Amino acid sequence: MQVFAELEKYKSLDFFAKQIVEGFITGLHKSPFHGFSVEFAEHRLYNSGESTKNIDWKLYGRTDKLFVKRFEEETNLRCQLLIDQSSSMYFPIENQGRFEKPNKLTFSVYAAALIMELLMRQRDAFGLTLFSDKIDLQTEVRSSLMHQRYLYSIMEQMLNPIGGDLPQRGTSIADSIHLLAEKMHRRSLVVIFTDAFVREEEWESLFDALRHLRHCKHEVLLFHTYDRDKELELNYGNRPYWFIDMETGKRVKAFPNEIAAKYKETMLRQTELVKRHAMQYRIDYVPVDINLGFDQVMQPYVLKRSKHF
Repeated sequence: MQVFAELEKYKSLDFFAKQIVEGFITGLHKSPFHGFSVEFAEHRLYNSGESTKNIDWKLYGRTDKLFVKRFEEETNLRCQLLIDQSSSMYFPIENQGRFEKPNKLTFSVYAAALIMELLMRQRDAFGLTLFSDKIDLQTEVRSSLMHQRYLYSIMEQMLNPIGGDLPQRGTSIADSIHLLAEKMHRRSLVVIFTDAFVREEEWESLFDALRHLRHCKHEVLLFHTYDRDKELELNYGNRPYWFIDMETGKRVKAFPNEIAAKYKETMLRQTELVKRHAMQYRIDYVPVDINLGFDQVMQPYVLKRSKHF
């Protein structure tokens, strides 16, 4: 899509989200998240005897039916967007903030902005949670334009860290998800962006946390982000490299071809386990190879969701 090639020069997430949504859902009358909502949220039918102050008279003129405008307190859906901002999400570091070739965190920020715009058009409420080795930020869940702009300002700072310095943060995905599941008392849609990079002995804890969300009756969408070429396939030249753990700073010097077989076996097993457990818990699992580009990942997903109505 030509619009994607043009967007890099724009830094506003608000502009980006509106342009992409228009391109994705032109001609559609409802959001791709229809499956999580009871009815179209822009208007509802007028009930005899209630106040007439919120009737949409222009719509009445076109349809000869009475519809009432919906407002924030009448929202159908509450959505919490979780973005993993541990240091591993900044890989590749040189692609931080670049739309046309994003790293994992940049992809997650742009995708979250798109989802917020879709929810906003439904008058559905949304909040933002940032986590690493702890919950770094958790906002209220609202559906106002001011709230949307506030969240965009937070995410724009994530794209362009102050001073250009990238923070060093560890990962505690399971603990953050467990804590959030306990805090959310109302059934919600939970959208998670993470590379799910945890040590092998922590895999079961991650799966327990995802199961916890489903046990609390939350709908869950999991965007599993990774750089397939470098992080899963270990495609590097045949020479020694320093491999640095972005979260701990630990350094290991190795020839990629000497460790590739065992490394790829471990990474494939983890990726397949995450996918299998997500399907088992009826979590909507979306694999995200950031090398494919934003449109190739998000457009098919949004269009797939639109077929629910």
